[in-house]
Amino acid sequence: MKKIVLILFCLCFIYNSWSQDSPYKNNTWKDGAYIAGTLDLNVLGFTFIQNKESLTEVELAALDKNDIAGINRWAAGSYSEKTDAASYIPFYAALAMPLAFLPSEAERKNFGQISVLFVETMATTGVFYTMTAGLIDKSIPLVYNEDLPLGERVEGGAQRSFIAEHTGVAAAGSFFAAKIFNDFHPDYKAIPYVWGGATGISVLMGYLRTKAGKHFLTNNIAGMIVGAASGILIPELHKKGKENIDVYPTASFNVNWHKHQGLCLFL
Repeated sequence: MKKIVLILFCLCFIYNSWSQDSPYKNNTWKDGAYIAGTLDLNVLGFTFIQNKESLTEVELAALDKNDIAGINRWAAGSYSEKTDAASYIPFYAALAMPLAFLPSEAERKNFGQISVLFVETMATTGVFYTMTAGLIDKSIPLVYNEDLPLGERVEGGAQRSFIAEHTGVAAAGSFFAAKIFNDFHPDYKAIPYVWGGATGISVLMGYLRTKAGKHFLTNNIAGMIVGAASGILIPELHKKGKENIDVYPTASFNVNWHKHQGLCLFL
């Protein structure tokens, strides 16, 4: 993690000297602290995910589709390996989204800055995903498919439906790209189509993950909201003239000395 933070610090110093024409303004130390903090929260969240317990056969037998909310019930039992594999195409495309800005001179000159903002966006999305998936036990749709092997249905990894990771990442990447493009080219006539494309990619990912049996509809909606909010708000909070708005990772302890971590917004 230290190496990652060091690389990002170097990027921060580079873009500070090359971002005169950028609509954004960053603080190297604040951004570095934010990235380090969110990466720490991601590591903690992944620890929770890795330690999730599998369902017992008794717990599996007790699951009933009729107990699922009507908006999600239709997806119970869904499963498709082919659709699952297809969903990784927009997933990896979202992770490579900063590369889409290289052909444009304005964005290319500020590529270091855009990359740092992108890391912050994905790290923020990751915090919400890892924490909810790690702490909330919710079986994914394929668990209700009685034709699948028992081991695949009861494993711990199948008990983290909320929120949808792939949908969150796709939304974060696509809405981040739309926001960056919007801020660098505010007068571009096709901007509404750019935002429409971001929405379309996110909806497509949600559809694929539901059909694959990996998430219910509401889990995908939650992932899309988190990803879209991160993709829009991280660049927005870094716009020039908004330097007095800060977001920091934070931690606290309750009376039983249980640790709670999250994000705080300072105005």
